[in-house]
Amino acid sequence: MKYSITLVLLVFSMLLANAQSSMQISSAEVRFTFVDDDVTGTLTGFTSESSIDFEQIENSRFSGSVEVETISTGNSFRNWSLRRSKYFDANTYPRIAFESTSVQQEGNSIVVKGILSLKNSSKEISFRFEKKDKQLIGKTTVYSSDFGIHIKSEREKNKVLVVLIFKLK
Repeated sequence: MKYSITLVLLVFSMLLANAQSSMQISSAEVRFTFVDDDVTGTLTGFTSESSIDFEQIENSRFSGSVEVETISTGNSFRNWSLRRSKYFDANTYPRIAFESTSVQQEGNSIVVKGILSLKNSSKEISFRFEKKDKQLIGKTTVYSSDFGIHIKSEREKNKVLVVLIFKLK
């Protein structure tokens, strides 16, 4: 009987440990800064099918998207303009999506490589995440012109810093 109780407790503790090491994203905050004009903004309407295994991080999967129509820069005319066909074309391409292709631990960071699909283009990018309590904070740099969004004529002037703040459950 004593061994049965010990075995049950051992199995239960292993299940609990596994449940705590694998997490999902419960919500996200997506921020961006268009560097050349110092314009900041956010995107909402986030959905995710991600699964994060902190015990074996390479088994993790990041997959999610945001609604283009939710782009907010604090300027309603700019928001309206960005949603139109000249830039993001929210009517034709309503979501911006990301799907990971690899997840690796590099020191204290988690590097997530994957495909970003924005407007009519898909490009490989990578995010560098740091875990802080029940959050993952990821950063990357993209160029809007790489995705057919030419706000400025020179590629370097289309630099956008992206920050993702994932709340984990």
